[in-house]
Amino acid sequence: MDARGKKAVVIPEVVLSSGKKMPVLGFGTGVGKTPPAQTLALIILDAIELGYRHFDTAALYGTEEAVGLAVAQALERGLVKSREEFFITSKLWCPDAHHDLVLPALKSTLQRLGLEYVDLYLIHWPVRMKPGTTGVPTSKDVLLPFDITGTWEAMEECSRLGLAKSIGVSNFGTKKLSQILDNATIPPAVNQVEMNPSWQQEKLRDFCKVKGIHVTAWSPLGFYGATSWATKPWIDYAIIKEIAAAKGKSVAQVILRSIIQQGEVSAISRSFNKERMKDNAQIFDWELTEDEMNKIKEIPQRRLNAGDFFVSEDSQYKSVEDLWDGNP
Repeated sequence: MDARGKKAVVIPEVVLSSGKKMPVLGFGTGVGKTPPAQTLALIILDAIELGYRHFDTAALYGTEEAVGLAVAQALERGLVKSREEFFITSKLWCPDAHHDLVLPALKSTLQRLGLEYVDLYLIHWPVRMKPGTTGVPTSKDVLLPFDITGTWEAMEECSRLGLAKSIGVSNFGTKKLSQILDNATIPPAVNQVEMNPSWQQEKLRDFCKVKGIHVTAWSPLGFYGATSWATKPWIDYAIIKEIAAAKGKSVAQVILRSIIQQGEVSAISRSFNKERMKDNAQIFDWELTEDEMNKIKEIPQRRLNAGDFFVSEDSQYKSVEDLWDGNP
């Protein structure tokens, strides 16, 4: 139940290498056309009433203000008892991926959120762009060499100052993770990556498990949830539709359950529809069979987002293979 006595879904938590607990299902706020801050805050408040406590934002998304408003209003309305009930993730955007710019960028994020700290701060991509660049690059001229070691040192400083309770990365492959681990005093707690039925990340998950890095899935619904922007041909999820029909569940529920059920993996789901928000969270009191999980593993594999906007003959990453450490 929430602070007002209403019944809400209880989302399980995982303990990160930092010692902090993180709900295994988060609510994503990255969307193509960002709603006005108060409009999105009301949507997030619906999610809070349903039981969501982990909210994922980023400097890139333009939704940090809305998340902060929702947290403040949830406290005012008594939906939660304290800020500590929330787990707020934000991300460093590429123009600030430089040793001297990380801490100021986090302070700006905290100002937009209206919070004293974030629970998790991630390097959004292993990429640096010219300061002042906004959004995804439309010109390869803005790409600069990325100093992975220096940038991570600055992330560690954010952690030591208590401004980020946990730190991690997003869209990092095994070689780049190894480079951080070879030099880190505080290892990444999380690697948030594309993971869904058509990009299951088995090798990366195995590597992260050995190294104590928790994997979080972005775009967990894959081609089922991204057909408005995904490159064709789309991969068919017919087998998941069959499983969903047989179990009386939605396709989204089966997909999210298949990710969570793998263990040591979490997911960031995103729907601004209250009924779908509720359905997405109803995945913790049932399981998929071993046979059903194996059928899902047989789905053809292809990335939704190759990140080719960061690739150029004149840049640090001359191919998608370079960007993804040989696993394009």
